[in-house]
Amino acid sequence: MDDAVELGVELLRNLEHEELSVAEAVDRIETITTNPTLTRTILDEAEKRGVIEREDGIIRPSGGVFVRYERQVVQKEGEFTCERCGAGLSTGHFIKFESGEVGPFGSSCIRKVTGRE
Repeated sequence: MDDAVELGVELLRNLEHEELSVAEAVDRIETITTNPTLTRTILDEAEKRGVIEREDGIIRPSGGVFVRYERQVVQKEGEFTCERCGAGLSTGHFIKFESGEVGPFGSSCIRKVTGRE
């Protein structure tokens, strides 16, 4: 559980959004866990650490830290299922954080998860 919380907080810290709805944030967190209690814990912990601000259903990341594609996104060949959309993949994109790895994602979902699309 602690690993999932750390990954979720890091994911929220690295979003390239000025703001997003709680539903959009939950969409990102669901790449790590679909457990509602754990999702709530991730949001609460991120707010407690100053990673996000929550107000009226809107989340504002406050870190200003973004995923560095050249160093943090790794592509692996194999048979994968995208953690965001469920599509079958022959190339998976994974985000490497200090606390672990998130993925696999397809080429368009990796951009959506990080907020580049």
